[in-house]
Amino acid sequence: MMIAEPILMQNEKDDHGDNGNRGTSVITRTKPKTKRPNLYRVLLLNDDYTPMDFVIHILERFFQKDREAATRIMLHVHHHGVGECGIFTYEVAETKVSQVMDFARQHQHPLQCVMEKK
Repeated sequence: MMIAEPILMQNEKDDHGDNGNRGTSVITRTKPKTKRPNLYRVLLLNDDYTPMDFVIHILERFFQKDREAATRIMLHVHHHGVGECGIFTYEVAETKVSQVMDFARQHQHPLQCVMEKK
């Protein structure tokens, strides 16, 4: 989105060297206004098969959580069916979901990881 910002210019001398009384001129300068990117929540979904230690490992490895935070999130997922791992821009959230899903599949766990717009 561009915002026009008026700039007032003082009278300038004309071609004959005299100061013609033409008033002030308005020149607009556009200033770009950056929009914040949309943010997305990355969520883990509970299942009855993925070991709790594996979920903790996922949180530590892909979301840089310490052991205490990872355990707290894992227990939230276990008790409430879903838990938030973090909030990211679209590209980062999409990458995290893919990494978690690929890693879980490689280790033959049905863990589901999704993203939703905040």
